[in-house]
Amino acid sequence: MAILLKKGSTGKDVKTLQTVLHLYPDGIFGKLTEEAVKEFQRSHGLVADGIVGEKTWAKIVGSNVVKSKRMINEIIVHCTATPEGQDTTVEQIRKNHMAPVSKGGRGWSDIGYHYVIYRDGSIHNGRKVDVAGAHCTGHNSHSIGVCYVGGLENRPGVAYAQLKPKDTRTEAQKASLLKLLKDLKRLYPIAKIRGHRDFANKACPSFDATREYITL
Repeated sequence: MAILLKKGSTGKDVKTLQTVLHLYPDGIFGKLTEEAVKEFQRSHGLVADGIVGEKTWAKIVGSNVVKSKRMINEIIVHCTATPEGQDTTVEQIRKNHMAPVSKGGRGWSDIGYHYVIYRDGSIHNGRKVDVAGAHCTGHNSHSIGVCYVGGLENRPGVAYAQLKPKDTRTEAQKASLLKLLKDLKRLYPIAKIRGHRDFANKACPSFDATREYITL
């Protein structure tokens, strides 16, 4: 179930909500937050009661999770290796992944990931889940690839190749990633959640996803 938030609620989850709605994240669900929620609900065809339940939260994070026809036994978490504070989009990632190797791309047929989480916490669909991804060699046929935007430190004047891995997830990304993984586990209860680093000699996703989500 989604977290239930309403007027009077406080804490980290309220801050996440406020961040996604582009409000000042003071962690207090007051009148301004309630009005912003009602406006969001009206604009998305929901009951405008100012209460953030499962349906409202699903619209806020933008998740469109459907079950794959493939047998899925792994959900693999990645990062885009984007410097902290910088944005990228599904279309930009797709363009890079589909570009010929001779032009610096991957030469793939589509974006490699099935879901991408932006810095504002919104969840975006990538490759269709019925199609094997291109995100983890040897595991693509039976896995779902989930990726968040970020994963590298940002040091002005330092070349990209010299930047070190860093868990740059915003609070909104952490909340959305957790929700997405819970949704995916409901669809694929036998699937194990892993980080890309568990299968490759790299730091991606720049945190220990296996350990963080072991209880899901």
